[in-house]
Amino acid sequence: MTIKNLVSGLLTVLLLSCNSTKKESQIEQSNSNIKIVGAMKNVMWRGQLGSSINLDTISDKKGLYGLGPESYLTGELLINDGKSYVSRVTSDSTMTVEKNFNVSAPFFVSANVDEWTEIEIPSNIKTIQDLEKFINEKTTEFKRPFVFKLTGKISKAIIHIQNLPEGTKVSSPDEAHQGQINYRLKDDEVEIVGFFSTDHKGVFTHHNSFLHMHLITKDEKKMGHLDELEIKNMKLYLPKK
Repeated sequence: MTIKNLVSGLLTVLLLSCNSTKKESQIEQSNSNIKIVGAMKNVMWRGQLGSSINLDTISDKKGLYGLGPESYLTGELLINDGKSYVSRVTSDSTMTVEKNFNVSAPFFVSANVDEWTEIEIPSNIKTIQDLEKFINEKTTEFKRPFVFKLTGKISKAIIHIQNLPEGTKVSSPDEAHQGQINYRLKDDEVEIVGFFSTDHKGVFTHHNSFLHMHLITKDEKKMGHLDELEIKNMKLYLPKK
């Protein structure tokens, strides 16, 4: 290889690197309302289970929404309109849900919303997959990622709570989900807080979804990560642009 070719190659690599950094910066600036700390893939594959953020350090709690797992995968976290909830397993059929900002997460996504736009969900939208497609089609002009919420009645749902045994080492999703407990809900009034992104798989959404959602029942006695859903009568709320 000649010196000329070597210099040319190095300049190309440097230029690509600068463009990549610029692109990442632009994405961050265009979606500055969304705050992301840590990454799901680092928890699942690298075993980074400890705290990346303490929720009580979030200064602006007005209209705050957020979700993630509890540090060391011992529960699920949800912030719904400035109120912070943590759910933990007590048995295969029971859980505790308490209001508490004095908790931490290995990864967490949050946003502040002052005003929402209410959208009726058509009767043919029933499942998470239906909802993902519907939201995607309704938000082509939105800055992404963004937070959304749903309120109303479900026909049924499955939520889970992480319950990793103390001291467990994690290097794969299967290991991370040890101790996870699933809970079935039926004919409940609920609120669902979710985050949508086509670009954050492995960061705050799973590899096969654009959505990450946590559900809490109206009586605040059940809360967890939403895995399956059958909508009965719900409304969708998107942040006003």
